[in-house]
Amino acid sequence: MLSTLTSTASTALQLHPGWGGGPGFGWLFVLIPLFWITVFVLLFVVLGRRWRRSSPPWVMAQSAGRSAEATLAQRFAHGDIDETEYRARLEVIRTNNPDPRQH
Repeated sequence: MLSTLTSTASTALQLHPGWGGGPGFGWLFVLIPLFWITVFVLLFVVLGRRWRRSSPPWVMAQSAGRSAEATLAQRFAHGDIDETEYRARLEVIRTNNPDPRQH
């Protein structure tokens, strides 16, 4: 079985000289698809990274405001601050991070 495979491979190399190291373009059939696959992968990586990073600034501000509100609510729930301090700080957070959908 192995000898049959070896003889078939050597016959194929003799019939197609480009694969056997002689003149010809045999390796281009492998290199051209690999080149284009690499180009598409690089484009996907670069454009995907830019798309994920280019979120609107109000989304970032809104998520920062939500995070601050969640932290403040957690501190109030743990008893670190009282209700008047909680409401005063919550008002400051909401004043500094207005929701753009309300305007």
